[in-house]
Amino acid sequence: MDNDTMPPDENFELLIKIIVTIVVALIMTIVLIAKWRKKKFIGQTILLTGLSDAGKTLIHSRLVHSKFVDTYTSVKENIGEMIINNKNLRIVALPGDERLRYEFFDKYKLAAKAIIFVIDSVTFQKNIRDVAEYLYNLLSDIDEVRGLPILILCNKQDQTMAKGSSVIKSLLEKEMNLLKLTKPNQLETMDASFKNTLLGKHSKDFQFHQLNSKVSFAESSAFIKDSETPPHLTALQEWLESVA
Repeated sequence: MDNDTMPPDENFELLIKIIVTIVVALIMTIVLIAKWRKKKFIGQTILLTGLSDAGKTLIHSRLVHSKFVDTYTSVKENIGEMIINNKNLRIVALPGDERLRYEFFDKYKLAAKAIIFVIDSVTFQKNIRDVAEYLYNLLSDIDEVRGLPILILCNKQDQTMAKGSSVIKSLLEKEMNLLKLTKPNQLETMDASFKNTLLGKHSKDFQFHQLNSKVSFAESSAFIKDSETPPHLTALQEWLESVA
């Protein structure tokens, strides 16, 4: 037998070691890239949130891919990137389902540069309590610690039954004021350690301008299938340019 020739078993063991080394190196590379990308987008993430069926997924597709897509109720986040003012921003659309929305918001809130809260302007009157409560909880979570630019985007303005942004703002402020008066007491009853903090001014009815976060309102309509007719997202795009 040639002394330079390795036995088959040793050849096989050497091959396994080489494969394992390559696999481990690839896994480490993927992990490092993932960590780098995550760190890269801290403070450069725009969150799209709101109740289910408000139009978040379609708006996300319009912003990231510039196209119309048929949508369905999301059970996970949609993540994409876009360049605004020569800056690379990550756009994350969060699920609106009541069982998922807070879990995903908690996951991304520390990376958020700004928040877009999407409202279905057609069903707003019917869902005003749910809309106001979700918005109140988000604002309570972030406003005292770190004020963020927030756009309340009144979507589906192409439909005849849609309410305008000024009407939605007025109705939201009234509903948020009711929550301001009742919610702390409800939480204090459930948790004796709860601190009685309020959104806005203690002695005045709630208004958005009282917050640390700068809250803006705009209108949009993303549901336009005709490829030659652009969606009405001008106000949204201008707001994104202002916060990028």
